Amino acid sequence: MRHAVDLSGRVAIVTGANSGIGRGIALVLAAAGARVVVNHRPNEDSARRGAEVVQEIVSAGGQAVAAPADISSEDDVEHLFRLASDHFQTVDILVNNAGIEQPAAIQDMTLAQWQKVIDTNLTGQFLCARAAARMFLSRSTPPPAGEAAGKIIFISSVHEVIPWAFQANYAASKGGVSLLMQSLAQELAPMKIRVNSVAPGAIRTPINAPAWNTPDSMKELLKLIPYGRIGEPEDVARAVAWLASDDSDYVTGTTLFVDGGMTLYPEFRGAG
Repeated sequence: MRHAVDLSGRVAIVTGANSGIGRGIALVLAAAGARVVVNHRPNEDSARRGAEVVQEIVSAGGQAVAAPADISSEDDVEHLFRLASDHFQTVDILVNNAGIEQPAAIQDMTLAQWQKVIDTNLTGQFLCARAAARMFLSRSTPPPAGEAAGKIIFISSVHEVIPWAFQANYAASKGGVSLLMQSLAQELAPMKIRVNSVAPGAIRTPINAPAWNTPDSMKELLKLIPYGRIGEPEDVARAVAWLASDDSDYVTGTTLFVDGGMTLYPEFRGAG
């Protein structure tokens, strides 16, 4: 696979990189030359899959290290950034990817279900962004012209703008991510730190397998996607790689929707 962007020498932390979209991002950034910190949850299954991603990168000639951390934990996030700094001496790119779902009807949703999603999808992204900003701001040498002092890329969702019944906790977390990203972009731009989001639509990952893993479910899903196909992790990863590169140096505070047109509300097509 050929890549238009060059991330040679850069160090990227990708949270939740052991599977799905995060795995795809880690592989594409590594193929573009980045050294990748593959974050995964601190449990045996996630560690195994994180190690597989690292091995895939190393086997292809890249550099990577696995890094267990629960990003909803302040202590774990601090440890994650220390590990990255100790192993690769710096961090240039943060991809805030880790996220979870815990669907329920609102009358049945427990406080624990609400809190767990908010803690991971919103608070966890805040904690990682704060740690990245602190590291970027601690550098004494300003970046060369045409380069940022650091890049923070949030992985949001089309559900930052599309309401999602029975997923109120998830949609609320992604709506929060949208304004968190914009607020940090506004705050950090004068320090030459770029902050953006990528908002995927329907992507072929294990987390949403019931929506695409049978012909009937795929047929129903495609009614929501004007472009006529489900997205792949690489579709999101290529957008992230561009935002992580100097090719996008004048872009900050922007959400790039990678959704095949899902946010165009195709159910209204022909009804006007």
